[in-house]
Amino acid sequence: MEEPSAQVGKGRILTASVIGSVIEWYDYALYGTAAALIFGHLFFPKADPMVATVATFGTFAAGFIARPFGGLIAGYYGDKIGRKSTLVLTLMTMSLATTLIGCLPTYAQAGALAPILLLLLRILQGMAVGGEWGGAVLMAVEFAPAGRRGYWGSFPQVGPSAGILLGTASFSLVSFFVSEADFLTWGWRIPFLISLLLAAVGMYIRLRVSETPSFKRIHQLTRETKNPLMSVVREHPRELFHAIFARFADGGNFYLLTVFLLAYAADQAHIPRSQSLICLMIGTFANVITIPFFGRLSDSLGRRAVFIGGAIFMAVWAWPMFAMVDSGKASMLAFGLSIMMIFGHAPVYSTLASYYAELFPARMRYSGISIGYQSAGIILGGFMPLIASALILTTDGKPWPVILIIAAQSLIAALSLYLGPETYKRDISM
Repeated sequence: MEEPSAQVGKGRILTASVIGSVIEWYDYALYGTAAALIFGHLFFPKADPMVATVATFGTFAAGFIARPFGGLIAGYYGDKIGRKSTLVLTLMTMSLATTLIGCLPTYAQAGALAPILLLLLRILQGMAVGGEWGGAVLMAVEFAPAGRRGYWGSFPQVGPSAGILLGTASFSLVSFFVSEADFLTWGWRIPFLISLLLAAVGMYIRLRVSETPSFKRIHQLTRETKNPLMSVVREHPRELFHAIFARFADGGNFYLLTVFLLAYAADQAHIPRSQSLICLMIGTFANVITIPFFGRLSDSLGRRAVFIGGAIFMAVWAWPMFAMVDSGKASMLAFGLSIMMIFGHAPVYSTLASYYAELFPARMRYSGISIGYQSAGIILGGFMPLIASALILTTDGKPWPVILIIAAQSLIAALSLYLGPETYKRDISM
């Protein structure tokens, strides 16, 4: 096995895998935060507030519909021409789309054209992030030393929470320095425009990293697959099944916890927007610092034990968390969400990177993990805030349907891992 140090230092590898993931999820998360707080007013101003929220979450969902297509395209080329080149392309695409969102006219300025352009750019965002995840994960896992794949693979997994943390912080910082009227007029654009600067940093770092050892090896042995997408479906249907259902605990629940909960806290629990944003930052920060711990734990205990434990905790903690939010106290929101992110989401999400990579052979690995991860994300991620918002309308603000959804998704994922193989001792060099 080729040692990572032979090509590039450990720090540079992890930085390259994490930096692009964080930047892309910063871009992606900006939309979620803006959707929960302001896009309804800017792009759907004639609708009832809750109807506008539902409509805005509909455009949020469009990004998730596009993600599998981005995953398929990136997976194909990632298995054919390399992980590195594909990752550079996804980062460029995401940054372009996010920057253009920051330049969009509002409904008051352009009428119906404004939400249409917003939708198109959201779809472009979805395609970019759909291709990003698989490459970032493989950059870390395929370079990882023996017995450390769970730990190394967990670092790209901090991307979503770190992106939300940075995106939320940027909105909070801007809203702190400008008035409410200025924030709705031009202040909201600043976090989106910053994306261009962040992309330049990410591009510089990624271009300095070589291809992964596994990809180099399959090309040296001429073992690359002519059509990796079809080969995955034809040769590894059981692995795809486990990959798709493993995402149930994370895929939908994460956006219920970070996007829907933000709107619910403001609309139903009447917690001020500024306080809700701080609570979300606290919860996502707790998630960021604990994900590597559980990734390392999975190298010792196995992927299944860590994942199943976290999924069961998510199912159990859903009701107490919403009860805390309904108290109307920001401190209870921060506590309930942080506990969920530490003991529920972190153990689940930290193990997915290494588990997915270990399910598929190197010659079709990018395609396999992209199909499994992004296919589940269509309904589970993109539509969950939309579905939850609609259900809240039918129950007069009662959260019990959302609680049941969180619990059901978590238990389905736990069952999938229980029925699936343990992978942490597999050789993934080929």
